[in-house]
Amino acid sequence: MTKSELRAALRQKRRSLSETEWQNRCEAISNQFFTLLPSKPVSVIGTFLPIESQKEVNTWLIVRRLWRDFPQIRVAAPVTNLETGTLENYEITPQTEFIKNRYGIPEPLATSSFIIHHSSFNIILIPLLTFDQTGNRVGYGGGFYDRFLAQCRPDCLKIGLSLFDPVDQIDDVYEGDIRINFCITPDQIWDF
Repeated sequence: MTKSELRAALRQKRRSLSETEWQNRCEAISNQFFTLLPSKPVSVIGTFLPIESQKEVNTWLIVRRLWRDFPQIRVAAPVTNLETGTLENYEITPQTEFIKNRYGIPEPLATSSFIIHHSSFNIILIPLLTFDQTGNRVGYGGGFYDRFLAQCRPDCLKIGLSLFDPVDQIDDVYEGDIRINFCITPDQIWDF
């Protein structure tokens, strides 16, 4: 299937989840993430913040546990610049103020946090609608994450979070698409 076909199908599939099923899947993904958290030192993790009305993976479960159990790890979240098609990442803490952008994405107020340079990240948690068995992903089509990930260090772990298992293949992958290293689903960690 093509990316546009997969986007339509997976948005519908997410909408069909009950609230309880969505919450259970998000909790399982959060638990899986902490089994994957590398034993080597991690200093900065970047994460998307969920559009909960779209039933995106609830990364707040991961963020709050990082704040509580791993205070030595800095956590960052993006602010979308729609004019340039880029992401700027800001450190977030329990004191950070957030505002929803026009797409309903919670973003840290730039005045309440510090910018984190793309070369600082050890791990990036990436939103997606689906992924395939070779680590290609389907996002929302804006290319924001592909442009951002292309600037990160080669050793930065790119981890997708998916409510569902992979599709066999994405038909229209192109050379600018950045593959993920891992994808975490409720039942499994996929290693590419």
